[in-house]
Amino acid sequence: MIDAAIAEDVGAGDITSQALIPVDARYHGTLRARETMVAAGLDVAERVFFKIEPACTFEAKATDGDQLEKGDILAKVRGPARGLLTAERTALNFLQHLSGIATLTRSYAELIDGTNAVLLDTRKTTPGLRILEKYATRMGGATNHRMRLDDAVLIKDNHIAVSGSIEEAVKRARAAGLTSIEVECDTLDQVEQAVTAGADIIMFDNMNTEQLKQGVALVGSKAKTEASGGVTFETIRAIAETGVDTVSVGRITQSAPAVDIGLDWALE
Repeated sequence: MIDAAIAEDVGAGDITSQALIPVDARYHGTLRARETMVAAGLDVAERVFFKIEPACTFEAKATDGDQLEKGDILAKVRGPARGLLTAERTALNFLQHLSGIATLTRSYAELIDGTNAVLLDTRKTTPGLRILEKYATRMGGATNHRMRLDDAVLIKDNHIAVSGSIEEAVKRARAAGLTSIEVECDTLDQVEQAVTAGADIIMFDNMNTEQLKQGVALVGSKAKTEASGGVTFETIRAIAETGVDTVSVGRITQSAPAVDIGLDWALE
């Protein structure tokens, strides 16, 4: 991922720095939070700097998962100026993006603190960056849902339509030797069918809080439950208080804004 990002940004070389910066010039710089944020991606940023400028030093002053306030220092970096200038945008892109995900995730996690519900992420990630983005959600306090399609079974409406029924879909999954089978349900009638079919996890898709309460009661201890779809800051607490085991939020990866991190350089 780092190699691809560097190739995308640098191309044949940083022609501006090569033309303007003396080859022997050295910089030292400070990565500083410009807003309240949760750090994620410091190790990635460090690797970017070392990949482009192996002679640099990178000293982290924070740890991924730390909550930082405006003005707090994330890291200090120093070394040959040309290489540092070439690396800074790619390093910051990773760090700002991943910290943005961790920060938004922490906001959602704090809203359901004190309930029994666990915050989950989803597969709504930037293509090619899933491993890093799901790492960032963990730094913010979420638990990873399935990483890939080969990671867990999730029977959705299109699978049910082709199979003919929820019962048949679950039956086929079991016959294939699959376990921990989750079924997405749009209605309480489907919830009953999924429970009868022996699903291990029931996903309540886009249900309101009253439906969620009824769904949790229908499932009882027969399966785990997950609420999903349209979860916002305004609704997540009420959703968690219905008694569901987990709440999945696509927004934490799909819609997280990058945080503002400054990198100020000075000549040594």
